[in-house]
Amino acid sequence: MPDTTRSSTRPQVTVGAVVAAFLEQCGVKAAFGVISIHNMPILDAFAQRGQIRFVMARGEAGAGNMADAYARSTSSLGVCITSTGPAAGNIAGSLVEAYTAGTPLLHLTGQIETPYLDKNLSYIHEAPDQLTMLDAVSKAAFRVRSAETALSTLKKAVQVATTAPTGPVSVEIPIDIQQTLVAMPQDLVPPPTATQQASEAAIDALAASLAAARRPLLWLGGGARHAGAAVQRLKALGFGIVTTVQGRGIVAEDDPASLGAYNIHKPVEAFYQSCDAMLAVGTRLRSNETLKYELKLPRPLYRVDADAAQQGRCYADDGFVCGDAARVLAGLADRLEARGYRADPQLLADLRQAHDAAVHTLHDGLGPYGALVQQLQQAAGRQFNWVRDVTVSNSTWGNRELRVFEPNAGVHATGGGIGQGLPMAIGAAVGAQTTGSGRKTLCLAGDGGFILNLGELATLVQEQCDCLIVLMNDKGYGVIKNIQDAQYGGRRAYVELHTPDYAQLCASLALPHARVSDLAALPGQLQAALKAKGPFMLEIDMLSIGRFKTTFAGPPVNKLNQIPALDPTVASSAA
Repeated sequence: MPDTTRSSTRPQVTVGAVVAAFLEQCGVKAAFGVISIHNMPILDAFAQRGQIRFVMARGEAGAGNMADAYARSTSSLGVCITSTGPAAGNIAGSLVEAYTAGTPLLHLTGQIETPYLDKNLSYIHEAPDQLTMLDAVSKAAFRVRSAETALSTLKKAVQVATTAPTGPVSVEIPIDIQQTLVAMPQDLVPPPTATQQASEAAIDALAASLAAARRPLLWLGGGARHAGAAVQRLKALGFGIVTTVQGRGIVAEDDPASLGAYNIHKPVEAFYQSCDAMLAVGTRLRSNETLKYELKLPRPLYRVDADAAQQGRCYADDGFVCGDAARVLAGLADRLEARGYRADPQLLADLRQAHDAAVHTLHDGLGPYGALVQQLQQAAGRQFNWVRDVTVSNSTWGNRELRVFEPNAGVHATGGGIGQGLPMAIGAAVGAQTTGSGRKTLCLAGDGGFILNLGELATLVQEQCDCLIVLMNDKGYGVIKNIQDAQYGGRRAYVELHTPDYAQLCASLALPHARVSDLAALPGQLQAALKAKGPFMLEIDMLSIGRFKTTFAGPPVNKLNQIPALDPTVASSAA
């Protein structure tokens, strides 16, 4: 029902202004997108009200990644705004990434005028069945059907996006509705977010089971990022900690009780077999973090998740509690503390040994780049955002080193799409600016993926993001070359790239740049780059420095099946 209470005394504003005012009440400090004729009423209100910073991305795909990383690095709601049709299609890949990562994100897209909507009239900017497309790549998708229901639809969308399991939600707002004048609503307060309550009996049973374990491990995923206080209590009882890449920083990665994200390394897998229980919390036990579900985890294996559908997924479990991670772990700590529980102190000594062996193996495989990792860690300190694109360097070391110390400090492309690191770094850097966290944003990227969103360098400079880009440049798709060497008999195709001269490109954008061709020069250049306020690109010339000692050839495979060369006679007849 429309709010008619004293509506005649309230100012008449556009629905676009209602959208802006509501987002302000949601605590939104920044939004990302591309202006268009089909979202102008919203962005006009942003500009007039002056409360929300609008970051002008150079493409909708980049805008989605920016909003995603902003949300992850600030533990808040991300917002991106696009036009309809092709623009809404452009953001689809970013929404898939946010959905994979479980990011609370609100995507607002315009839509054509309601009289022409869904009529298949080839109206400009119309995409056939756009709402279905958005629903497929979002946690949910809604359409505003009238000016009177615009606010209630937005409230529902934000509630869905921020309710665990969190995710991106898209909302279409037709342009004629955005322009409609309405009385400014009195109630702009966002609705409460429901927290999944676990049954006390289920927590009792979990506590009784774990009380019998002497060497228990916690496996923490992204769904446990808000549970740090309860995790600390369980750590004090002697639990060992291992995290997924999404769970990094829930426990500071220099803590003696933490394996960090060294979850699939051989010394760690062997250590798992000495443990007598594992509690996996807020994790999907994804394929790339479990050797395609063949990683041998400790038994019994218990799981906690806000999503009841995760029970029995990927691994059969020996007990499942459906509930909010922080509440379940706090309840578990209450019960174990009351019992006077203490794990075997030898567990953490053995954990440390496994951790150190894994770290040694990783650093040994880096060859000359071991110095880069160590110097970057020393120079970065403890307060930074660590944003990574999909590249050989990230898969080799970035997903485990640099070590991070806060649960929202690490951002990476969980879905495996390349080219998302640069816009994610912009989102994280804007988040640091708007929250005053003081974090420097470090972005690790490879030249192959970097060029996919190259236009966002202009956004980086225009927004004066306090961001250091570490660009690993081997002038090609390095990981694809390695896969072709390992699985395709060394037959390389479509991997050599014509890349920019980044010194000249950066100069044209007024972006400070330095190229490192000899790692002996790295300390001075790195120190200068980190001290500089604003954006800086540090280009690592991998062709001059050399190769990694250990070759990374893609995700683990169960069996290495080399693809044979095509028989020329077959190729000829096929042609």
